[in-house]
Amino acid sequence: MKMFSMKSLIFLWVLGFASSISSLGYSSRGTSDGSEAWGYIEVRPRAHMFWWLYKSPNRVEEPSKPWPTILWLQGGPGGSGVGFGNFAEIGPLDVNLKPRNSTWLQKADLLFVDSPVGTGFSYVEDDNLFVKTDVESATDLTTLLKAIYNVNTTLQKSPLYIFAESYGGKFAVTLGLSVLQAIGQGQLKLQLGGVALGDSWISPEDFVFSWGPVLKDVSRIDEVGLNKSNNLALKIQQQLADGKYEAATNSWFDLEGVISDHSNNVDFYNFMLDDGNGPAAIATTKASRHFGKKPYAMIAEEANEPDLGSVMNGPIREKLKIIPNNITWGGQSGGVFSALEGDFMKPRITEVDELLSKGVNVTVYNGQVDLICATKGTEAWINKLKWDGLSTYLNLGRTPLYCGKDETVTKGFFRSYKNFAFYWILGAGHFVPVEQPCVSLEMVGSVVNSPNA
Repeated sequence: MKMFSMKSLIFLWVLGFASSISSLGYSSRGTSDGSEAWGYIEVRPRAHMFWWLYKSPNRVEEPSKPWPTILWLQGGPGGSGVGFGNFAEIGPLDVNLKPRNSTWLQKADLLFVDSPVGTGFSYVEDDNLFVKTDVESATDLTTLLKAIYNVNTTLQKSPLYIFAESYGGKFAVTLGLSVLQAIGQGQLKLQLGGVALGDSWISPEDFVFSWGPVLKDVSRIDEVGLNKSNNLALKIQQQLADGKYEAATNSWFDLEGVISDHSNNVDFYNFMLDDGNGPAAIATTKASRHFGKKPYAMIAEEANEPDLGSVMNGPIREKLKIIPNNITWGGQSGGVFSALEGDFMKPRITEVDELLSKGVNVTVYNGQVDLICATKGTEAWINKLKWDGLSTYLNLGRTPLYCGKDETVTKGFFRSYKNFAFYWILGAGHFVPVEQPCVSLEMVGSVVNSPNA
């Protein structure tokens, strides 16, 4: 009987996978050592979604603990998971294309997508094909997962965990429900392990009401700024109640301006800093660090080094070899946000409740000093859940978190009950994996039940 090394098995897996995908008419490629595969799926006629899958070199085969896969969904909307999530946050290489010590590949295989179509390397051939709702985005992603999973028995045995950041959280909960429906109908061969919401834009109303009080408590704005902030938040609340979602999006943008003016340009991703002074790994594009109207897929010429746009449109594009000549990484991202403007301020609390009621494991994690999706706002929407375990959960104590065996410095707190868990990550802002990589990696291992946890 011939024995294969883990590297050989990964190579055979990707080789067979790429062949299966190609036989269905999709464009795909992979690395010569079999550790990576990537390609395009035409999720709708003339709407092309790009994906990139990494197989972990640390894979451990344990029957009681199947090796997990993490699907990473970026925010924006319009931010590139293949770019930002991969190279700026959790992938095997950083923006300088050097190995990342804290890559989540240590705990799971990683699947990055540029979603919705028009994000990153994904593209549409007609601007009318941009998705207009989170549900439409979930439908496209489910189509992609069918194409990838239904031809691969190895992936089918690997539970999929949907991890999201920022606006990606709204995509994640709608995708989770779409996946469950497709599985139930026998259309998708996949095991859903859970959904994890990192600093996620689940309830815009609760977040806009949190901004003023949080900044006032840390002396970043005064009473005048607080009153103006609260008044605009009340206006947004009324617009949402009246179903005027695009108007609420415009008022939200006005509120960002009020906060910036009265805080001397606080960093919305870390309220301890001024705008533009965040972690170097994320500050790949100065203008890209803004949320929403200035989505972080927009590339600025004055960007700090390293310039992720130059990396993606240079050496990465050259490596991939399947990006159409007329497509620039992030070139359609502005259209992605504009098309979703009517859905941007809609809450997705009901979807979280539905996932919990269906028994799906839901994890929420939040950076302590994030402002845009502040912990105060996250706790507010959690308190609105109709989940039958909420009252018990809220009365439980928290467990402190540390980095490795060093228990001299508290890195966070954790609380869970039944299929819901919350991680408070101290010292982190919006980009938790970047600002607290050690405790984040341990958290991920626990959430996905990794054999390497």
